[in-house]
Amino acid sequence: MLKIQRSMDAGQVRLALSGRIEKQHIAELQRAIEEDAPGHGMTLDLEEVRLVDCDVVGFLARWESAGIRLENCPAYVREWITMEGTPPGRPPPTRRP
Repeated sequence: MLKIQRSMDAGQVRLALSGRIEKQHIAELQRAIEEDAPGHGMTLDLEEVRLVDCDVVGFLARWESAGIRLENCPAYVREWITMEGTPPGRPPPTRRP
């Protein structure tokens, strides 16, 4: 189960994620990011994330390469992102203001 908590500090949006993030959660997370990404800096706080799958690693890597900060990223996730590199394909879509 994925839990997303949104907060804002000095114009910076922070999404604190907790639990397991699996392929079926990507659409929900995508919506949460797209609601706030344009016009704001964004951080995904992964401190309370316990498990991710391969699809989620690719999703996180693409967003990171698009400028979203991954904070408190578990070592195994960081290593997996590094090993995989940025997955092929286009960057995540963003809304236009």
